[in-house]
Amino acid sequence: MILAIESIVLCAVFTLMVYFMSREPIKTLYNYPPKIQERVRSLDTYKDQIPTQKNKVAAKLCASVLFVIILSLILRYVNGYTTFLKAFGYGFLLWTIVNLWDLVVLDILWFCHDPHFVFRGTEDMVSDYHDYWFHTKGFFIGESLALVVCALAGLIVCFIL
Repeated sequence: MILAIESIVLCAVFTLMVYFMSREPIKTLYNYPPKIQERVRSLDTYKDQIPTQKNKVAAKLCASVLFVIILSLILRYVNGYTTFLKAFGYGFLLWTIVNLWDLVVLDILWFCHDPHFVFRGTEDMVSDYHDYWFHTKGFFIGESLALVVCALAGLIVCFIL
């Protein structure tokens, strides 16, 4: 039961985070398929608004650190885990559930079909916006990142009193 509640809460929090970030799609350009990114970069309309690679790395690093801390606290104080293996395993399960939610609901059902995410000047790129494989690859990249994040969370859980 706690897994279901935690999963729903984490998916809801993640959805809210994505919703607020999506209000300005240009800030998340690096989450778009490569052909769309190329087209947007070539358009004068967005010339001075495109986030840099440095911004992308900084945003992902901050999000990962924040997630490690939150996950560690949840694993220790909500679930009561004190060992690396239990914390890592449960953390990875939670991450995978949210990652799957992101793939199916947020990316494939919402992003790929909501005109809000279509940049002016790229309206003809429907097949690129519907590139489900791009998002599926992102899911597997997320799972790889989960190994590192959940391992760090597992280590922190071992040292939290």
